[in-house]
Amino acid sequence: MAPQDVRPGASLACATAGAAVLTPGGGRDAGGVKRCFPPVVDAHTRLLILGSLPGERSLAQNQYYAHRQNRFWTLLGFALGADLAALDYACRLEFLLSRGVGLWDVVAEARREGSLDCRIRAASGNELAAFVRSLPELSAIAFNGATAARLGMKQLGPLGSAYRIVNLPSSSPAHARPLAEKRVAWDAIASLLVR
Repeated sequence: MAPQDVRPGASLACATAGAAVLTPGGGRDAGGVKRCFPPVVDAHTRLLILGSLPGERSLAQNQYYAHRQNRFWTLLGFALGADLAALDYACRLEFLLSRGVGLWDVVAEARREGSLDCRIRAASGNELAAFVRSLPELSAIAFNGATAARLGMKQLGPLGSAYRIVNLPSSSPAHARPLAEKRVAWDAIASLLVR
């Protein structure tokens, strides 16, 4: 899909508008182990945004960053010049891919009561090093929050130096920082997508 002309306030067309698109694969088992969703990427992904592990609301709705108070879609929309929060989920994902942005999490599965990163226990990481090597156009990795950055950089090891790395303030409402302050940091994403 070709990138769309997206000016702030412009209406976005979506090829999958009205379609119910879920992110299958995440969830939890009867033993309380929570699992991440599959990555949202394609061969043209240039920027990979990595979170820690989906929260309760995201798991329940089977969507990345589903909690209304999580500012992920708002902050990313500011950086990309589009009102992503106003789009349905399928259109959000389609738009990200059209702009070369991918999503995933650093934790493959873990035990966690609630949604706070500080409660992640017995975590198994995703195979980030092999994964990023599989993305031919990838040039930058952004971590959504300190936990994602700490765990993700450990998983990447020396390979992390091959990419531009950006540590973003968490979009979670649990990370109490003014939206305007978070926005300044998140706006750096736009420069990562310039070819």
